[in-house]
Amino acid sequence: MLQLKKKTDMRDKWNTIVLAAVVTIFALSLIRYPQQSLEASIRGLNMWWEVVFPSLLPFFIVSELLIGVGVVRLLGVLLEPLMRPLFNVPGVGGFVWAMGMASGYPSGAKLTARLYQEKQLSLIEAERLSTFTNSSNPLFIFGAVSIGFFHNPHLGIIFALSHYIGNVLVGIMMRFHRTREEKKRPQTKPYTFSVRSAFHALHETRLKNRQPLGKLLGDAIRSSVQTLLMIGGFIILFSVINKLLYLIHATQYIAQLLQHAFSLFQLPKELGIPFISGIFEITLGSQMISEVNEASLLQKAVVTSFILSFGGFSVQAQVASILSEANIRFRPFFVARILHGMFSAFFTYVLWAPLYVRTHPVNETKGAVPTFLVKQAPLWLHECFQLLSKYGPLVTLLSLCVYIMLLNKKAVWKK
Repeated sequence: MLQLKKKTDMRDKWNTIVLAAVVTIFALSLIRYPQQSLEASIRGLNMWWEVVFPSLLPFFIVSELLIGVGVVRLLGVLLEPLMRPLFNVPGVGGFVWAMGMASGYPSGAKLTARLYQEKQLSLIEAERLSTFTNSSNPLFIFGAVSIGFFHNPHLGIIFALSHYIGNVLVGIMMRFHRTREEKKRPQTKPYTFSVRSAFHALHETRLKNRQPLGKLLGDAIRSSVQTLLMIGGFIILFSVINKLLYLIHATQYIAQLLQHAFSLFQLPKELGIPFISGIFEITLGSQMISEVNEASLLQKAVVTSFILSFGGFSVQAQVASILSEANIRFRPFFVARILHGMFSAFFTYVLWAPLYVRTHPVNETKGAVPTFLVKQAPLWLHECFQLLSKYGPLVTLLSLCVYIMLLNKKAVWKK
């Protein structure tokens, strides 16, 4: 017992030293490269200001309202026959899964934590649900990556299929997470499908959370904006960290260590630095991968699929912060992201020949893509990005003003 305590104390001391050293190096790097840090910070702020905030805020607010009025409970009862056998989670997980795919990172984590706090999920079920309900949304996959970076809308089909198929496989694998502990608990009554029971659950939830619509809406806005402010901080922070790691040549050193692993998969070493950048922040990494001329389009697609599914440390830090507030463990989510990345990369390679080469054989060999393919992109994708770029900052500013008014009103009520 005493020896175990000594080992724990020693490990804690080493963790303290490492953490202090990392923070000190980060602070010194900020002092050494102030201009580059400012530019990276502005880049992260623009991404959050123009795209992330206005695109996620409606999903967050609507999700909070749906939970508050009991619609999620209704969907949970109806979706139980699908979610329980497939993923070993309650039917409410179907709502989280759908909203996570539609709105992207880190919506799944936020909704999982919210439902756990509402006691609609057990701790083990929340850990399972968080592993496969956080994914890139279709707008980012098709619009930003395939069209914006690769100038090839047809790649979006490969990215999306491999991404979401991999996500389903992760959910099926994680259904066995901590099943032994669940067997020790008392068994619940077997589920019987009933529409009447679903509407009864909706009514019970509404009666339990009997609040005026204005109060419900105000709480939804306040909670959503608080989460998005935290997400913005992480985006800016990791944008700066990514830039500083490149400036102090840490990215290059790590990329050299990965050369042997890349050679096993017949990937060129030029993809090393973009891959490391993508491990920290998926947007920058995907853009850098698309600009590597030494790699074939297939090679770039495989690496990009892994990064999109891994999520990057920026996204994972956001998820870790959200899950920690609800005391949900982060480790299962991290393990699932590695599995998701491997599955997505594998399915990109498998689906390449039947879905891309047979229809676009000319573009398969090298990274260059004919410009006429951009014109074949769906019109709504271009319009969505134009609207976000034009009106996104205005939506963000107005939402922050409403958030400040709600906080001020809440403070007045407390007095």
